[in-house]
Parts: sequence; structure tokens; C-alpha cells
Amino acid sequence: MFAVRARIGEIPEVARRKTAPNRVLAIDYGRKRIGLALSDELRMTAQPLAVLVRRNRQSDIRRLRQTCRDRGVAQIVVGHPLHLSGEGNIMAEETARFAARLQKELGIPVELQDERLTSWEAEQMAAPTSHSHRQRQPIDAVAAALVLREYLDRKRSGPAAGKRV
Repeated sequence: MFAVRARIGEIPEVARRKTAPNRVLAIDYGRKRIGLALSDELRMTAQPLAVLVRRNRQSDIRRLRQTCRDRGVAQIVVGHPLHLSGEGNIMAEETARFAARLQKELGIPVELQDERLTSWEAEQMAAPTSHSHRQRQPIDAVAAALVLREYLDRKRSGPAAGKRV
């Protein structure tokens, strides 16, 4: 048996220590908006988090850095928009450059995750509730949550989850 010594009114050192970051942040990258989704600490669930309206590169990186700090992010997954054939395109190249920049700037491991049809699936999920363009913003976060769900499922299934940046 051991005792933790602390003065009255103090929080013992053991209780004050925060757990190591373990969440996964998923990003649905776009030229106008960035959809965000976050896993739980056990990496079992994916929840839409927010939609960032793009300002400029520095501001976007700064806001993502703050989100990672605030939410205990240890891994980032960026949706990689490939054609149905699996081939890349201009947006896929831009997304890969963004992912590489994120890893360099934030120092957090970043992986690309195939996101074919996730935006379409997110819109299909939202379609029964509203056809208004004002409802568009949350779809970016839902698309990020779908990317994250696929990533987490693959991680649980086997080693080939995504493409390292």
C-alpha cells in the first residue's frame, strides 16, 4: 500500500497529470472550408467536430494547431479525394501537399485516407432533413467523420490503414 501526500487544498501530482494525447483528428480539406471530426480517446468512435472557413494558410494552420492542443490529438487523418478509379487529380495533389505541411508545422503524424464518396454519403445522410444550402456547412464535418470512421475501422482490422505522408 502507498499513500499520496498532499497538503489540504492541493491536488496530488498523480491526480494533476493529464493523460497523453490519444485522439485522432480527421480533416475533410476543401478550398473554402475544412471539415473536422474527432475520435474518442479509445479511438472507437468518430464525431463531427466543426467546420473551419478557410482564411489563409497561416491562420488555418494556427487554428488547427490550437484544436489539436485543446483536444489532445496524437494523429491526424486527411481525406484524400481520389477518382473512383483510384487515380489522383489536382485536388488530391493539393490535399497531399496540405497534409505534408500539417505534419511539418504541427509535428503530429499525418496519414492520407481514401475519401471516395464520403462527401456524397454525407449529403445523402443530410438530404432527408433539409435541402437548404444553409445546411451545407455541417456536411463538411460529417464527411470528415465518415473519413475518420473508415480510418478507425481499418486500423482495427489490420495494419494497412492509410498512406503515410
